Amino acid sequence: MDIENVKIGFIGFGNMASAMADGWIASGRVAGDRLYACAGSYDRLVERTVARGMHACVDAAELVGKVDLVVVAIKPYMIERVLAPLAGELRNVPFISVAAGWDCAAYEKVVPGTRHVSTVPNTPASINEGVIACERTSTLAEDEHACVHELLGLLGSVVEVETHLLSVAGTVGGCSPAFIAMVIEALADAAVKHGIPRAQAYKMVSQMVAGTAKLQLATGAHPGIMKDAVCSPGGTTIKGVAELEAAGMRSAFIRAIDAIEG
Repeated sequence: MDIENVKIGFIGFGNMASAMADGWIASGRVAGDRLYACAGSYDRLVERTVARGMHACVDAAELVGKVDLVVVAIKPYMIERVLAPLAGELRNVPFISVAAGWDCAAYEKVVPGTRHVSTVPNTPASINEGVIACERTSTLAEDEHACVHELLGLLGSVVEVETHLLSVAGTVGGCSPAFIAMVIEALADAAVKHGIPRAQAYKMVSQMVAGTAKLQLATGAHPGIMKDAVCSPGGTTIKGVAELEAAGMRSAFIRAIDAIEG
């Protein structure tokens, strides 16, 4: 496969699939007219694909026959019902899974002999700032593996993990945007409480989160050291840190991940 010419088809076109499509289009490397999708509601699908310059397909069988690479983006409980009848066709087209809980071994039971890799991306992929957890074990051919990883790299940072870590890596990357959005909302609420207009509060807080994250990535600094750099002895920040510690902020985040992993 060649990234400059590959045609990609989405089986399912919900939030995650559309985020990936938007990210690929935004990268400038994958034009909308090389993207195809099928979904349960065809009329709604047409609206969403036309807006992106993509192609809508009536069903998965039509889609698989038109593309070089498939993205399986349906709900996990639907996979066996949708893919099993396509087992023969999928032997000719590699696919990427973005369905939680479906690793390489699980797919081999449903569509044996196919070429695939399991991933768990997150919604910031839409602006090329995503985290894509990718199972190290796959059945892709060498050239397919290289192309798929280059494509996923257009959406953000690709992190390869062993199979037993795919679930938690996907949880941390895929669910945490909701947690951070709650943090942004809460800090903005505090700003509004003290008089800052809502739109300005969101802008300030979101930029602070983005800047702090980029600083950590750029420097590799331990988050604790970054915290200490803002905390002067007897100063304002350390008072706020003490309140967050008393409220159990750290344990709350850890418990959130624990609850998902169950």
